Amino acid sequence: MTSFPQHLSEALVSYGVDTVFGIVGIPIVEIADNMIMNGNIKFIGFRNEQAASYAASVYGYLTGKPGVLLVVGGPGVIHALAGVYNSTCNKWPLLIIAGSSEDKHRGGFQELDQISLLSRYVKFSASVGHHNIDAMLYNALRQASVGTPGVSYLDIPGNVIDQSSDKKTMPTPRNLREVRFQPEDRDLASVANLIRAHGSKNLLCVLGKGTVNSTAPVRTFITKFGIPFLPTPMAKGVVPDSHALNVSSARTLALQSADVVLVLGARLNWILHFGDSPKWKSSAIFVQVDTTAEELGQNNALGTTYSLCGDIGLTLQKLTPLLGSFRCAGISQQIAIKIRDNASRLKSKESSLSHVLNYNQAYGIMKRHIIDSETIIVSEGANTMDVARISFPTDYPKQRLDAGTNATMGIGLGYAIAAKLAKPEKTILCIQGDSAFGFSGLELETAARYGLGLVVVVMNNGGIYHGEVGNPQVQASTTLSRECRYDLVAEGLGCRGFLIQSATELDLKFRGALNLAATGRPALLNVIIEPGPQGKLSFGWQNKPKL
Repeated sequence: MTSFPQHLSEALVSYGVDTVFGIVGIPIVEIADNMIMNGNIKFIGFRNEQAASYAASVYGYLTGKPGVLLVVGGPGVIHALAGVYNSTCNKWPLLIIAGSSEDKHRGGFQELDQISLLSRYVKFSASVGHHNIDAMLYNALRQASVGTPGVSYLDIPGNVIDQSSDKKTMPTPRNLREVRFQPEDRDLASVANLIRAHGSKNLLCVLGKGTVNSTAPVRTFITKFGIPFLPTPMAKGVVPDSHALNVSSARTLALQSADVVLVLGARLNWILHFGDSPKWKSSAIFVQVDTTAEELGQNNALGTTYSLCGDIGLTLQKLTPLLGSFRCAGISQQIAIKIRDNASRLKSKESSLSHVLNYNQAYGIMKRHIIDSETIIVSEGANTMDVARISFPTDYPKQRLDAGTNATMGIGLGYAIAAKLAKPEKTILCIQGDSAFGFSGLELETAARYGLGLVVVVMNNGGIYHGEVGNPQVQASTTLSRECRYDLVAEGLGCRGFLIQSATELDLKFRGALNLAATGRPALLNVIIEPGPQGKLSFGWQNKPKL
């Protein structure tokens, strides 16, 4: 006889699932325990379903196969909705498995009609038992990963978990190979004609995170035709940031100068100012390339006139011979000057000294000790993240993780834990604002419990966006405790904590934290920085060239 938890665990293993994130409780604790006892699945028990759901979502992004989340029903599913939203918006593969009450419509324990709740927002949802688990698991994993990646949900009624089956062998798992497609020849020819016709004008290629699995063809295409490029935050490294055609340091000017914009795997959403003037020329022509047809034409003045629906790599390979000997005019002298000036200005900020540290100075110190090829950086928090995008360039894809499409807080420790599990050979650096740390800080205990050597840096300015300077009796809505001892919290959770109040301390203790992490012990640096500019708050991403 085979119990349901054993059947489910063995079925997951047959599809290559090696890690499951979550929080257990009645009735799903038996499922997690079976995973652990069989030894083929690593179950990572979190302290909060929100952090676990973020971890599972980014694990899917980093590994290319669905991340798996196991939670209790009712409030457990509600807390996990953060991961559903995150995976859906970022197009990441995720499978959620949750227990549910079998006492429907009677006020059962944690009763919630979870299939009805989620069905509008996920690609696939089903209630499972011994009779259909194999077919439903296949469909759930297929829907999560094939086509536009997204979320699938499997609901397990409590009375199913105690059931057994007389099946002697597991069915052979069905194939879930990647399915790729390419645009029509006439659409490719139309785009090639457009690019050749505008060769003397300013051409710009915008890289979205949809390009991260097509690194080689994107790099080849950019280099062959000499096209200036601008990576969105999580597409950094698809083409090396150090590449001579990278215009990130002159983002505003590059956007305003572009006549034809090749948008690869990115959306014309708020991150790209909806394709609107004055951030862009009103006459700019956008050529959108995406695997999701529904994204094409959105916020595009020409609609779907120049749209290519297909795999990014295949599309560029097909487009290349159609462009023949075309060569882009490259980076204009004006943009080149702006890049040099901004690089010089950043270097000056990072090397300057003051009594109290600020973002630029702290990042300049940390950068000296980071080996780019070996380091994944998770950045979270408005100013913390915006400045980090500039200060920590990378020449490698999937090595910069931040709030992404949703610009949400709470991803920090979940992302960092998942990154260490997905890429154990990498150094994982998690840089958070003090506000951002509050969303998931207790997961330091999770990292310590599993021996995951992370380095967490809290940029502590005593506030949300910035700390407040003024009357301490009248606290603004964004005020947090000044110089709060997050380092002592880390010590209490099994990590090593350091209080940093000077450049010398940061230089010394950051090196020590990296060494500790290499031994499997997480370390946190509580870096006290200046409160920041006072005045009306604004969203820096919308106003400044911050990539």
